[in-house]
Amino acid sequence: MSSSSWRPGAELATLRLRAELLARVRAFFAARGVLEVETPALSAAAITDPHLASFSTVYSGPGPRHGRTLYLHTSPEFPMKRLLAAGSGCIYQIARVFRDGEAGRRHNPEFTLLEWYRVGFDHHRLMDEVAELVTALLAGRLALAEPERLSYRELFQRHLDLDPHRAGVAELAACAKRFELPIPPRMPADEADPWLDLLLTHWIEPRLERGRLTFVYDYPVSQAALARLRPADPPVGERFELYVGDVELANGFHELGDADEQRRRFEGENAARRALGLPVMPVDEHLLAALAAGLPACAGVALGFDRLVMLAAGKAALDEVIAFPLDQA
Repeated sequence: MSSSSWRPGAELATLRLRAELLARVRAFFAARGVLEVETPALSAAAITDPHLASFSTVYSGPGPRHGRTLYLHTSPEFPMKRLLAAGSGCIYQIARVFRDGEAGRRHNPEFTLLEWYRVGFDHHRLMDEVAELVTALLAGRLALAEPERLSYRELFQRHLDLDPHRAGVAELAACAKRFELPIPPRMPADEADPWLDLLLTHWIEPRLERGRLTFVYDYPVSQAALARLRPADPPVGERFELYVGDVELANGFHELGDADEQRRRFEGENAARRALGLPVMPVDEHLLAALAAGLPACAGVALGFDRLVMLAAGKAALDEVIAFPLDQA
């Protein structure tokens, strides 16, 4: 350990910019009457998504949860939806969240999410607001072209000339091999999503236009996560992702309000975890009870605030905008 390792990883000017952007986020939502809230970082439930890993600890204090495993949240989504069901109205939160196994140029296992929910919005109307906020925060720091919106199908057709909703695994694998993409071992022969993800991350994302907000929406049903499904040909999940250039910045949903369907999705994700040899995670029964009581029609989005600061500061890595990243924590 060097004698200077106590110093912050980010320049003080960058930390001042970070504070300025936080203040502007709060002013943006205050002007729109959106309530700032705080919810617990620790929970008896955990994320079931097999692509995410939770940190856990055992509580040793008094009370009914003595000796129980608790999990640090990967997102404040579940308790925020409980507030929505209780009548909070539109809400937002600037939350520290935790994801095990995530470290790299654009990842840190502890990071900041800006998450908000708008009652009465669908995912298209929420895209309007996301574009307004991000454009305002990056103004004068990053030259931005007019935002673009593409369906998931249009994105793949533009860059790969294939229909992601109808292409089989053989066609997707052939496409990956044609472009000499790094194919991980044990890729499934009967599941399209891992192949779609490979093509998206290794071929399409690097080719997204720099200096432009690109919204991708209406994902395959198998990637709906917590979004409503819309009957179509084929049916789609009403969610979106926002990229600024090749930086994935936000993930939004026209929120699912059906408790029974949500339970089925949790159970399906835990089944997938079991098949992969991952631990089965406890389901959030409080959330399911809130959905059963009635979640108002709403849309929500989670935005990676550290990545936003990185873009505003013109930095290349999250380590340059976090005071003390993992290696210095």
